[in-house]
Amino acid sequence: MGLWSFMKDSGKKLFGGDDAPDADALKKEVADLGLDAEGVDIEVEGDKVKVNAAGVTQSMKEKIILAVGNVAGVATVEAEVEDEAVFHTVEKGDTLSAIALKTMGSANKYHAIFEANKPMLSHPDKIYPGQVLRIPQEA
Repeated sequence: MGLWSFMKDSGKKLFGGDDAPDADALKKEVADLGLDAEGVDIEVEGDKVKVNAAGVTQSMKEKIILAVGNVAGVATVEAEVEDEAVFHTVEKGDTLSAIALKTMGSANKYHAIFEANKPMLSHPDKIYPGQVLRIPQEA
């Protein structure tokens, strides 16, 4: 079981509130992003979210973890993953190129990070401090 930390005060605000969203709001966020959440169970305990995504690909599990974790009010996400997921928390001044250089050894691999984080990212320049991004290991 993996546990990932997120910046509780950063991220997308659902319904304009600062409190942790409920499970239904998080399920709606996942669905609104167009992620395949068939058979995914989401539970919320305060600012901690548990994701049970049995029968979903590793890549989709990681995207669902990020989709719910990058919501304001969520501090941690717990989920079972087969392989160790690699995430990066965006810092002030970061660009996808800089993150690619730091995590993948080449700034030119920024597009792989962008693709790995679709649909949560709509443009390579639209990242913000505190946002957590998935770093693909197959690129």
